[in-house]
Amino acid sequence: MSTNVCSREIREKRKVLIYGSCVKEEYPEILEKFREEYVLLSVCLEKEHMNMVGFKLLGMMKRCRPEEIIVLTVDGSPHCVQLHFTIEECSKILEEFKERIVHLVIENGKIRKISPETVKACRYLTKVERILTRNNKN
Repeated sequence: MSTNVCSREIREKRKVLIYGSCVKEEYPEILEKFREEYVLLSVCLEKEHMNMVGFKLLGMMKRCRPEEIIVLTVDGSPHCVQLHFTIEECSKILEEFKERIVHLVIENGKIRKISPETVKACRYLTKVERILTRNNKN
């Protein structure tokens, strides 16, 4: 939240990795893989409201137009999942970013890519319930 939405580093690297702040503590080696190519920005949605984060992201997307935005969180966190929801909301407003956003989660120390469709489905408990119910019947 303290980084300028169009900072010099964002303008130069053109790629941004937004990660849940706990990633730095739990998996610093994973962050190091991105450090050279991406601007690393942390946020904690236990401390910041997703609306504030979304407003900041929209400013960055509109003014700096990064080529790629990766969202990286620890899988299973009820707070971090909001970061995935937030960037998807931003991409609905600025549709040209739909193909520039990548969702990643860390599960048991490994990075897994998550589709935008999965992020969307997770917002709707009735969809998840139908999927789980259908799978349990098979």
